Amino acid sequence: MKKIYIVIVLFGTLFSSCKDDLLDKAPLDRFTDAVVWKDPALIDAFLLSQYAYTPVMINDATTVFTSWEGSPSNRDPRSGNLRYWFGNSAQTFGPGLSIEISDEAKYTSGAWTNVLAEKIFGISAEGGVMEWWENSYYTIRNLNEFIERVPSSPLSERNKAIRVAEARFLRAFCYFAMVKRYGGVPLLTTVPQLDSPEDLLYPKRNTEQELWDFILSETKEISEILPSVQDEYGRANKWAALSLHARAALFAGSIAKYGTLNANKLTGLPSNLSQSYFQKAYDASKSIIEDSPYRLYTEDVRGNDLEGRVQNFKNIFLKKRNSEIIMAKQHGGKSFDPGGGTSTWSWDICHAPRPSVWGQGNYQAPYLELIEAFDYIDGTSGTLDRNYVQSRLWTMGELWKNRDPRFYASIWTNGTPWRDAVASNFGKDTINFHHGLITENGTLLTNFTASYKGMPAVGDQSYFHASTGISNTGFGIMKYLDPSADNMVWLMESRTDYAIFRLGETYLNFAEAAYELSKVNDALTAVNEIRSRAGVQQLSSITMDKIRKERQVELAFENHRYWDLRRWRQAETKLSRSFSGIQYVLDYSTKKYKVLIHDKIDGEVDPMFPARNYYFPITVTRRGQNKNLEENPGYN
Repeated sequence: MKKIYIVIVLFGTLFSSCKDDLLDKAPLDRFTDAVVWKDPALIDAFLLSQYAYTPVMINDATTVFTSWEGSPSNRDPRSGNLRYWFGNSAQTFGPGLSIEISDEAKYTSGAWTNVLAEKIFGISAEGGVMEWWENSYYTIRNLNEFIERVPSSPLSERNKAIRVAEARFLRAFCYFAMVKRYGGVPLLTTVPQLDSPEDLLYPKRNTEQELWDFILSETKEISEILPSVQDEYGRANKWAALSLHARAALFAGSIAKYGTLNANKLTGLPSNLSQSYFQKAYDASKSIIEDSPYRLYTEDVRGNDLEGRVQNFKNIFLKKRNSEIIMAKQHGGKSFDPGGGTSTWSWDICHAPRPSVWGQGNYQAPYLELIEAFDYIDGTSGTLDRNYVQSRLWTMGELWKNRDPRFYASIWTNGTPWRDAVASNFGKDTINFHHGLITENGTLLTNFTASYKGMPAVGDQSYFHASTGISNTGFGIMKYLDPSADNMVWLMESRTDYAIFRLGETYLNFAEAAYELSKVNDALTAVNEIRSRAGVQQLSSITMDKIRKERQVELAFENHRYWDLRRWRQAETKLSRSFSGIQYVLDYSTKKYKVLIHDKIDGEVDPMFPARNYYFPITVTRRGQNKNLEENPGYN
């Protein structure tokens, strides 16, 4: 008899509550097909598992895991003990991985060979580190079955409509994750059977336009079905559907305007469609801003107080269920243990400063170029005069004063306050990131074991990297870091929620779409709303470059930058270059710092993004499994 495999994971994290009858049906790992579609609790369990598998909840992660050690399960969520293993290594799957292969940050240690190779040489014909094909089609197949079966289930008519709309939302999200990678892919909306026609068992790729139009049609239609507020926090609602609609439309408009339409139409979009896509993005974003219950988070703003502005931006990502979050991947409950489930994740242990049970933290180090993207609070450019910066000694207050408050909320560096950071030049609870010490007689000490009059030549935060010969940029990621997380326990101690959609993105989507439609005043107003909340000088005029820079700063480390550069077709230039980092050298006599700027912080070979990588390869393996799949340009 046919079985339905349901891996029940993360129920406590997906939604705010679960029905008692669902929780009482343990174990919920295998049920016959006939049982599942007749039991409302099991129907809901099936849908919950699909939430867990889609890129909605694992945020474009490329691998799911089956064992507590973290061994990959070949992206097959049918395996037992599925873990949402988000950030357990230097690679930190999902947004962490997109940070590492973009122009936001470099790996500092532990990065896998394929990640380093992709950053330097580009995506190979065998596939990249951000693939999303097998897992997506497995999930789409389950969602298609759900959509077909639920109408004849015992659910109430209202619940049938809502649950089917949720499944369609998840399916649209899966296709969004695919089309932005591969262009056109086979668009499957029914469940193939063993006796189905060959064109269903071995389908050809649909055009890229057909994929985008399907996603936009689905999200628009289901936004009229889904409630404005769901009974359970975390489920897709009307505004989540419109958020996906706006994001997808903006992506499609950019590809139509800046990309190239291939002759077979499997990749690219007709340029004359760009305005209609931008209009869809504009309309959906406008509706969310004006009609939804969501508002930009400002609870911690206290006039022009810098500390309040910094804490306010931090709390967008730390305070659960705040006014800005449209949809979130929830984390909470018990921490990781080898024998059971978990509803936590590992962002803190990967990105927080020391102390850390792993001895390092700071797995991904932001580039100096990103730091320079943060303007000064008066609106002047944050780009450093690099010769001048290296010509004198600095206190940290002098070097980094008067920056956009989002800088302090998103980045940590030498001198940043941090609980339990090891005392050195600054004293207690402050990060010591210097690598090198100038003695009173001018001698430079750089060995990680050296010291001078009790002062270590290498600060505590730099010690691990100095001892292993790994170069660091001098910066770490502050965004999403929970100061209360216990990084001395082990993995999976982070309980911050992860924002899938937030209103800050919506304002910037609106601004970009408005500008593309020549609605310049609308674009300027939207960007200034974001800057006003941040506490930085408002703009008097707007350009596309300013909008893109605002996205770079506001949405840093949120899984946007890599995909933005791809859709704008700027990755060839923005990702094919050298990047910089800094080295702090402590001057013992003055207790100030000499700043050294290293222009090739990734090594002698610069990162590269080949033009063919705007689309991922279909790969020989997949084409061998389906002879009707055509390869993308440049990979044959």
